[in-house]
Amino acid sequence: MRTLVAVVLGALVASGAWTMTADLFRRPVFSRRNVRGVDVPVGVGVLLAVAFVTVEAVLSIAESIDGSISPDRPGRVAVLPVVLGFALLGLLDDLGGDGDERGFHGHLHAMSRGHMTTGGVKLVGGGLLALVAASSFGHDGVGRLLLGALVIALAANLANLLDRAPGRVGKVALIAVVPLFASASGQDLDALTGVAVVVGASAGLLVPDLRERLMLGDAGANALGATLGLGVVLTTGTTVQLVVAALLLALNLASERVSFSRVIDQVGPLRALDRLGRRPLDDREPPDVPPAR
Repeated sequence: MRTLVAVVLGALVASGAWTMTADLFRRPVFSRRNVRGVDVPVGVGVLLAVAFVTVEAVLSIAESIDGSISPDRPGRVAVLPVVLGFALLGLLDDLGGDGDERGFHGHLHAMSRGHMTTGGVKLVGGGLLALVAASSFGHDGVGRLLLGALVIALAANLANLLDRAPGRVGKVALIAVVPLFASASGQDLDALTGVAVVVGASAGLLVPDLRERLMLGDAGANALGATLGLGVVLTTGTTVQLVVAALLLALNLASERVSFSRVIDQVGPLRALDRLGRRPLDDREPPDVPPAR
């Protein structure tokens, strides 16, 4: 029940935050052209971090008044640097990226020539941030530390790779979190309260994302993916994390050769789910965006 409440709180706060900041995101600096050729505000995914911090502040005040520490607090504290850090790294790429270099190979090639791309900053910074996040769990041994960091960083990058169509990464997050919650119980489920807030926040932005009023951008996709990866590290053992890391690595490497969008379009059920709630690509009417005040 506590996890469900966290999802709802995240959704409500994120939806309210979008309502209050929509005019700000309509400024030209945030405008980017989407897959349908429509200019849409990018980087709105920073509101996932805003929603999490808002909910966490309220919970912290409530705990101070009550005089007790909630059992889910350690998990919530672990989410804080992850959602903030990856949202900021993603926002840098949203606003400063030129798209000249893509993928691991592209960014590493650029760095080998002495040229740091915004994606390269995100790659290095995200890896370091994942290490810091994984170290906060107190696991013994460098192997467990590196494994946890790998899961977090690869999950962040995979979410970014999936964010190629309106609402796609939000839908994937809602699906991915189901087995994560279903497999957890007791203290493990308490540890996922912070993760639930972030996933709920993405759900709160899903409808305007599908209607092309906003794009989560790298700011949202990286933060969402990293938070889900953190959830895996918080609640599973070495064996599960090895399996998840291998799967994430395989998908990340496959993206260097295969277009996920093309695969989704070729598989009927995936295509139907991906297009659910979205505007058709040939619909050239402007998106349902209220006029700027």
